[in-house]
Amino acid sequence: MKIFRSFSSLLFFAGHAIAICPMALKARSTANDTTTFAEAYAQAHPSAGKRTVGFDPTTQYVSTTGAHAFVAPGSGDARGPCPGLNALANHGYIPHNGIGTTAQFTQATNQVYGMGLDVATFLSAYGTAVDGDIVSLSFSIGQGQSTILGPEDGLTGSHNNYETDVSPTRGDLYEYGDNYDVQLSQFVQLYDLQSSVSDPTQVNYDIPLLTSFRVTRFQQSIDNNPYFFNAAFSGLAVQPAAYQFTFRLMANKSEEFPEGRLDRDTLKSFFAISGPDDNLVYTPGHERIPDNWYKRAIGDEYDFSFFLTELGAIAAANPQFASIGGNTGEADTFTGVDVADLTGGVYDAQTLLQGNNLACFILQVAMMEPSVAAATILLQQLTAVVSPLLSQFDCPELTEIDDSLFDHFPGYTRSS
Repeated sequence: MKIFRSFSSLLFFAGHAIAICPMALKARSTANDTTTFAEAYAQAHPSAGKRTVGFDPTTQYVSTTGAHAFVAPGSGDARGPCPGLNALANHGYIPHNGIGTTAQFTQATNQVYGMGLDVATFLSAYGTAVDGDIVSLSFSIGQGQSTILGPEDGLTGSHNNYETDVSPTRGDLYEYGDNYDVQLSQFVQLYDLQSSVSDPTQVNYDIPLLTSFRVTRFQQSIDNNPYFFNAAFSGLAVQPAAYQFTFRLMANKSEEFPEGRLDRDTLKSFFAISGPDDNLVYTPGHERIPDNWYKRAIGDEYDFSFFLTELGAIAAANPQFASIGGNTGEADTFTGVDVADLTGGVYDAQTLLQGNNLACFILQVAMMEPSVAAATILLQQLTAVVSPLLSQFDCPELTEIDDSLFDHFPGYTRSS
């Protein structure tokens, strides 16, 4: 029996819940009046590749003293697979126990990292809906907690619905049995990509370098993890976010480097690594915001347009990243799902990487997640972010996907 996730019914329900009528989704026009994400971003940022906002040390400085001094986690504090959220908890920007509300996560990621409010709202609401407590509108950044509706997953328990394989530093769950600790061998592999740079002021773990490392990690998962699964949302959206966020949100901004520079010490600090290059040590849960660290400029937040533009460009150059599917119980058996069968012909393997389609697909699939429909307030928040994007970028109408195509992938069924 085919199992479908429905999208149109969610938008219909959400539109009535917030007393607005969401725009009807329409088929992509073949005329030349369709605006791509890249074109829209270029229009909003006329100096392509150059910062137009500048650098303001007063507004971009992030405090690591006083109320925001580093405090190591205690035995009852949750820490998990996301280094950025672990650091926020360790510095008191979200509750130190690692359990925060949707509003707290949204505010902190925007305030500390310069994440766009649209991205911050979406990720906080989605994380709460699929892995948190929809009554208190909260979730754990580590192990799930008991709630009146039963146990929540937390981020650590969110494999393949939020947390995903091919992390830059965390191991694949079914390869290591642990998806939340840094695998030091992976970190060293990333760290050593700048070993040939003798001048420390020129070290930079930027997007091209991180993308090349993602290519390596993607193949490593295929080669070594019998249960590797590249899911429709977590694989196509959260996996690239782990790499893009590392530079876009963790790089230290300055007058000389307004886009940021991610040097060795900053990388080590955010990933709880200490020690000299020949004797690196990982201390679980001790992620730190570096001292004298500056976030993205006010007005230049990392919003959905920027994120999705970059994601799409990277996938177009590396189409394996957009391959939905996985290994079939043995290493190096990757089998892809037919995108046309999955989407009822709305997309196929070629059109998925054209124009805005990959971004549209990601947003549409996220809204089809069954847990989203169970939380009215969160559905409202997600719809308020997603619907304008679907309209602005003239997304094809995708009303359902056939989940049954995933059933022969053990990495999917084990997570489910």
